[in-house]
Parts: sequence; structure tokens; C-alpha cells
Amino acid sequence: MSWKDEVEGLERRRELAAEHGGAEAVRKHRERGRTVVRERIAGLVDENSFREYGSVTGESQLDADGQLEHFSPANLVMGVAKVDGRPVVIGGDDFTSRGASYSAVGLKKGQYADQLAVARRFPLVRLLEGGGATIAGTGGTKGRSGYDLTASSPLNLLCMDALASVPVACAALGPVAGFPAARLVASHFSLMLREGAQVLVGGPALVERALGKSVSKEELGGADVHLRSGVVANVAEDEADAWRQIRQFLSYLPSHVWESAPANECADPADRCDPELLEIVPRNRRRAYKMRRVIEGVVDRDSFFELSPLYGRTQITGLARIGGQPVGILANDPYQYAGSMSAEGAQKIRRFAELCDTFHLPIVSFVDEPGFMIGPDAERAGTIRYGMEAMFAVLQTEVPWFVVVVRKAFGVAAGIHLGPHPTVVAWPSAESGAMPVEGGVALAYRQEIAAAADPDAKRRELEEELAAAQSVFPRAEEFGVHELIDPRRTRPLLWEWIQEVTPRLRSLLGPRRYAARP
Repeated sequence: MSWKDEVEGLERRRELAAEHGGAEAVRKHRERGRTVVRERIAGLVDENSFREYGSVTGESQLDADGQLEHFSPANLVMGVAKVDGRPVVIGGDDFTSRGASYSAVGLKKGQYADQLAVARRFPLVRLLEGGGATIAGTGGTKGRSGYDLTASSPLNLLCMDALASVPVACAALGPVAGFPAARLVASHFSLMLREGAQVLVGGPALVERALGKSVSKEELGGADVHLRSGVVANVAEDEADAWRQIRQFLSYLPSHVWESAPANECADPADRCDPELLEIVPRNRRRAYKMRRVIEGVVDRDSFFELSPLYGRTQITGLARIGGQPVGILANDPYQYAGSMSAEGAQKIRRFAELCDTFHLPIVSFVDEPGFMIGPDAERAGTIRYGMEAMFAVLQTEVPWFVVVVRKAFGVAAGIHLGPHPTVVAWPSAESGAMPVEGGVALAYRQEIAAAADPDAKRRELEEELAAAQSVFPRAEEFGVHELIDPRRTRPLLWEWIQEVTPRLRSLLGPRRYAARP
């Protein structure tokens, strides 16, 4: 007796599953300029490396003779593959099957993807496009909707476990609403396509019914909205760019928290000195300069990968390499409100510090901090609370910090850039104090300036006098910094420091836990 008929039925199910939601659904999907889920997975992972789990999950209908008449595949595809030779767990929504509204078996596969990533200690990648739940519920049982409330959702718990143990990268590749939107942001790195992708808590129909406002998907949750909201870190110009960014992000991180970040061969000399760094900071304290150029002059060439460039814009965060060793980069942007600490900037720093600490990346901080943002908008935003939350997050990190004071380091906000036990070097352009000279003189010497024969001249005299006191030279003479350096020597000194602290990184392996924060 042979099982040939059953095997043929199995293969037929696989063929139908590969056709997704049917020819018409696939045609409409392609007309929107999108690829189908298995093509997306193939575009991201190493060639022929994808091994699918649950390739025949779905709903089948048999004819009167017991033969397969119809098969509707589950609308989530998942499995294990390799990205740049390293194993990952990957799952993707199939929008051609019921708009990727999760069925019971689709949710079960998504849950298994998270579970497998945690168990195998593999990075997790989610390719998202779908509307989440339907009013009928995942079971589709008439008269019964929602979820059991006797315990927290296993999916949410597994999401949390994954974030604590493996790198999680997510991409919005079309409309993403409800539960898939929540899974998008439950990640270490999230991005969305510039065209065709939206991230929504609720779509236009729900908004109009609940709030009486008529808006488009793009107005609600397009790339222009969420690059500035902080919901996604980066935008991708197309799917190929999304795959490039995901691969680049994962390249800086270990596969899990129990191993060290992967070091690469480096063709950029570790002792390279960039002469432009000697002149990049203007002598006029009110003039801005390009902090990203400072970063590029210090890190390995072409290694800086910026995260969330349009969110919390007064602060710059990203990943880079020094001599092939991955590091986190934190800096102020003098072109955005002089680099002052805003509420959004503080939240951005907190998330970034936690990312680096989770995956044991040393943090390199370039400081030009004039202090907390002031004014009515800053107060309404709760700047000081978010600032102290960031301060606690930074002070609770265990990774080593290397701090370069480039120019200003004023007030409480300067401490957010230092870490708990930093190595601090300063450039000759550095200055520090309770607050910048201009505001401090106007506040402390208001009456003296007003009484002077020439108030403007008196104010300039006082500013020059106090500016000299804020110079880094007297502070360096009192060992207020660990070393005062030639800016051109920043990279060689940083490489020597990396070699010193690398053994310490090995002792930090494993998950992190944090105490309460403001």
C-alpha cells in the first residue's frame, strides 16, 4: 500500500500556498508596485537559504471523493534563513490572503516565529503588511469576538522576551494597522517604505466613525508623519533599500545577548588623524558646525549608520565601527536648537542607550550640549521629566563610555552624555559650566549691565571674562577631564581605548534588567 495520493495532496497544497491568495489577488498586489511575501523573503536573505515552517498551514476543502478542491493558505509565512551567512528567523505577512488580517493559524505561526528566535537565539525579522484583526475575531466564529482575558497574550510575552535577548528588525512594506503596527514598533530597528506604506493605530474609516474627521492613510500615518513621530527609525526608498538597511543594522549586533558583537576587518588605519578636525569647530561660539562630519572623521570610513535622523533632531544617534569593532554613537547637532536637550531628544537617547547596553556595544559620545530646551513648548512637553528618565537610563548602562567634549557641556543635561564611569577627553574648544555665558551673564548681571554707561560694551566685557573661566584649560589642570587632546588624535586614542575595554565587554554577556526611572 502506497501513500502516493497523500503525498500528491501535500505537494498540491504547497503549490496552492505558493500562489498566495489566488491569481487575482496577486495581480492586484503587483499593480500596486509590491512584491509577494516569499519574493520579499528571498530578496532579503542569502540565496536559497530559506527553510519554511508550516508551508501547508491553512484551510482545505475536499470534494465528495475526498480530493482536494480548494486550499486557502495561512496569511503569514515564516521560517529560518541566513542573512550574510548568519541564521535568522524571518516572518512575513501575506497581504494577498484576506489582506493579511491574522487568522488563528496565522497568529499561531507568528507566535512560533518569536518563540523560535528566542529558543534558537537567532535575530528576528518581521516583514509586515496587513490590517491586523477583524471584527469577527481570529477564529471567525459568529457571535464571538476578542481574546481570552484570563492571562496576558503569549504573543505579547514572547515579543518582550525577544526584545530582551535577540536583535529584532521590522519593516512596514504597505499599510500596517492595529496589531501589526504594534509588532512593528516592538523592535530594536523599524523602518517603512517611503511610498505605499502607512503605520496606523486605526485606519481612515475608524477615524471618521469615531472622530468625525476625514483623512487619508498617508495623512494619518505616512513616512513623513512617522519619521518625525519616532514610530519608525528610518525610511527606505524601495524594498531593495529596506533589505540593505536591515542587513546593515544586523551587521553591528551579535545574534543574541550571550555573545559579543562581531568585529570586522578594517582597511581604515586605526591611527588615522583627520586634519579637518583641528579647524571644524568655529571660534565664534554662536556659529554651528557639522557634527556628522566630526563623527565621520573619527569612525571607520563609511561605517556610520544613523538611526532616527528626523526624530529628536537635536541629538544624533547611530551605529559605527572603530577599527572594525561595533560601537554606538551619540552626539549633539549644533544646527538644531544649538543641540539642546528636548523631550524627544531625551527619549531618543534613552532608547538608544538601552539598545547599546542590551547588545554590549561601547558608547562613544560627542558632546556639545548647551542644556535643556527652554520655553513654553518645552515645558508642556515635559522636557525635564524625559531628561531625567534619559539620565537614569544612561547611568544604569553597564557598557563602557568614551566621551569627547567637543564644545559646550552645560548644566544637568550634559550629564546625560557621560555614562556611569566614562573616559572623558576634551578638545581645546571645549567649555563647561552651569549655563552658557550669554544667558548666564544676562541673568546674573542684569542690574550691573543696565546701570553701565554702555550696556552693550559692559555685557561683552562680562561675557568675555566668564567665557575665559569656562575654558577647558583650567578644568584640565584640575583633572576635571581625563585628557586634553589634539582633535586630530581622537581616532587613535579611541582605538586604544577600544582595545582596553574589549575584555570588559565579555563579562557583560547576558540579558539586562533595569530599576525604576522618573
